Amino acid sequence: MVTKQFSDSPDEADLTRADSLAREIFSDVANKWALLIIESLGERTLRFSELRDEVEGISHKMLTQNLRMLERNGLVDRKVHPTVPPRVEYTLTEPGQGLRATVDGMCDWTHRYFGHIEASRRSFDG
Repeated sequence: MVTKQFSDSPDEADLTRADSLAREIFSDVANKWALLIIESLGERTLRFSELRDEVEGISHKMLTQNLRMLERNGLVDRKVHPTVPPRVEYTLTEPGQGLRATVDGMCDWTHRYFGHIEASRRSFDG
């Protein structure tokens, strides 16, 4: 995927601008799989298969795509060990850990308001 090259313009951090780097980053990390991967990694180092087991329902393809995106954005470190077959491990970087704090807050919010949201959905749908 070829993306626009960015300079250090303040406009690039403006989420309201369609061409901002901030919006591109937000789009990358604000998806259910990326959030679940970040939450699953936490402070651990996991192999691909361990991570796939942790994130129930994710396909091999989606896990691969999201790990590559997270690595590209500097949020996940990928380490390949020279064994046969190769052993690949994933760990959150410092910025990834920073994002994890936000993800943890979203998880806390979900647990706190789960009952309210569930009741609202029943009311709306009924």
